Amino acid sequence: MPSAPQLPLRCWAEIDLAALERNLRLIRASLPAHIKYVAVVKADAYGHGLHQTVARLMHAGADLFAVANVTEAAAIRELGPGWPVLVLGPLLPEEDKFLLEYDVTAAVSTAEEVARFEAVGRAAGRAIAVHLKIDTGMGRLGVWHEYTRELYEQIRLAPHVRLDGAFTHFSSADEDPVFTDEQRRRFLTALRGCPGLDFSRLLIHADNSAGLETAHGEQPFNAVRVGLLQFGILPHPNSMLARVHTEPVFSFRTRVGIVKRLPAGTDISYGRTQTLQRDSVVAVLCAGYGDGIPRACSSRAQVLIRGRRCSVLGRVTMDQTVVDVTDVPAVQCGDEATLVGRQDGAVISIAEFSNWSDSIPWETLCSVTKRVPRIYQTSLGL
Repeated sequence: MPSAPQLPLRCWAEIDLAALERNLRLIRASLPAHIKYVAVVKADAYGHGLHQTVARLMHAGADLFAVANVTEAAAIRELGPGWPVLVLGPLLPEEDKFLLEYDVTAAVSTAEEVARFEAVGRAAGRAIAVHLKIDTGMGRLGVWHEYTRELYEQIRLAPHVRLDGAFTHFSSADEDPVFTDEQRRRFLTALRGCPGLDFSRLLIHADNSAGLETAHGEQPFNAVRVGLLQFGILPHPNSMLARVHTEPVFSFRTRVGIVKRLPAGTDISYGRTQTLQRDSVVAVLCAGYGDGIPRACSSRAQVLIRGRRCSVLGRVTMDQTVVDVTDVPAVQCGDEATLVGRQDGAVISIAEFSNWSDSIPWETLCSVTKRVPRIYQTSLGL
């Protein structure tokens, strides 16, 4: 049978895997040699595509991977054994058995989890690897730091639960360095209150892309979790790694569907939310909130067409977005419109796009829908 014809792209995301590899190497070069690189690839690698991203990070030299759940861990195992995988989120009881099946490490926050893992490990005759999660002020997962010793002792008493690491999560690393320092102090105090804890054989990690200061020399830290930064997005401009100059990996593009003229006084889109103040030329783009352009971008965002910024007019709808191209000559059906990325020397960053939608880059990346194909650029990253 003849193969199906390749349909043209109406809206797509470009993922530069070569830039991803270069970013990992730059980040690693900025860190002491003993620091392990934990690549955080949860939520489909922040919308970049789990399989493609993890395969390239394996090639680039990531030491281990962190995911949100067992399903994501299983997807990494499809790529092969050899790389440790840490599940950051809690497991449902019926998921416990898959820790051994997929050879992954669990985060432990409660005594109930320790008992469950001990039972599964005992039945299989094998130990389940865990990292002790300590809550130092996030108020989410982890044992509250003042009760760390009790949970640690329960792990020690479970012969089929093996402690391989300990970690915490900073709640405000990009906004509140004073509280972050307090969280770091609480974490270290909690660890030092655990008798017999052998730091030399454990992975101790706290810092993420928003603040990797601990990685530079302070003991007993020996790993960092890198998420957004490896994709070329700086979580905070004051981060000490701003000097690394990572490259954006993600671009978001669509095309012009039609171009037409409208007279002054025309109301645009649902709700008649914006009225044209002049005779205008508008372009209707082949993407809307069904693709990942938030409705909050209505009458606020801009796109690049022929290297010029064009304002969004009226409400973003499910499948189309209207933009003003009055001042851009010769726009026509099929022209490329850049939502995030570079075009003819101009750029719209994901941070700027996120600001228009009252969002953050993490959410923006995860909100680009499955309707949008990811196009991978796979040239060698040097």
